[in-house]
Amino acid sequence: MREAQEAVAKFNLERGWEKDTKCMKDLLLNICEEVGEAWSIIKWVRGKKEEELLRKYKEEYEDFVGDSLYLILKIAWLLDIDSKQALMNTLKEYEKRFPAEIVRKKKHGNPLAGGVDNKKPKVRD
Repeated sequence: MREAQEAVAKFNLERGWEKDTKCMKDLLLNICEEVGEAWSIIKWVRGKKEEELLRKYKEEYEDFVGDSLYLILKIAWLLDIDSKQALMNTLKEYEKRFPAEIVRKKKHGNPLAGGVDNKKPKVRD
C-alpha cells in the first residue's frame, strides 16, 4: 500500500500537481463518475445476466479498480493519511460490525432486510 501511495505521489509531483486540497470536491466527484461507469454495465440486470456481463466486461472493471484506487490514494496523499493504516482500522471496525459467525448465517449486512450490522452511530461535535 505504501509503495502504491508513493507511486501516486511521484506521478502527481512529476506533473507539477502539488499537494492542493482545493481539488477534493473534484476528486470525490470523479470517484462517483467511476462508480457510475461501472454500474452502467450491470444496471437493471440480475442473476446470471449480471454474472455474464461482469465476466464479459472484466477489462472495464479492471480500469474501474485502477482509476478508483488512484483517486483514493491521491486523496490519502493530499491529506497525509496512511492508506494501509486506514484500511486496517476499517477492517478492525468491520470485525465488530459484521461478526463472521452471525453474518455467515444471514449472508449480508443489511439489517433492514434481515442481515446484521452492529454499527454504532458516530458522535460528532
